[in-house]
Amino acid sequence: MADYIYPAPGLTSAALTLRVYHTSKAAEAALSTPTTGMVLPSLQDVTVNASNDVFSWTQLDAAAKKQIATTATNSLGMNLVLNQVTFFGDSTGETDSAVKDGVFGLSTNKTRVQFDLYLGEESDGTAGKYMSGFGYITGLAPTVSADSPVWVSPITITVDSDFTVSDSAL
Repeated sequence: MADYIYPAPGLTSAALTLRVYHTSKAAEAALSTPTTGMVLPSLQDVTVNASNDVFSWTQLDAAAKKQIATTATNSLGMNLVLNQVTFFGDSTGETDSAVKDGVFGLSTNKTRVQFDLYLGEESDGTAGKYMSGFGYITGLAPTVSADSPVWVSPITITVDSDFTVSDSAL
């Protein structure tokens, strides 16, 4: 069997995990009570967008348009079943920590966050990869309905730099 990325829903050892840090991992580690960021629980789905823009032009001597890739627009999109502490923050948490601000506070305060997305193990049980970067939490739109009696919200991390891929969290 090929070594597919295997997030294994329901298995915590191989699960997809997203950890967010207030400003940066180094800033949270330097707090008087160091933290390891905030894990976003209850993810329903995650979409990684790494989309290069393309500049196109036509020339009189060519039958087809010419194109060249330009800078990328990167983001993470997901849907999250809302957890009160993770969404609104924990008032007892350390100042300038992701746990204290919560997803809503990080978004409304326009805090640049660092994130690590663990993609899960490979199908042969070997360790997975991490995608890391910096960006801003946007796109919150919590909803509830009779068919979905818990609050659910789309969340986007608009990445303002390149994705970094590694074998361990940075």
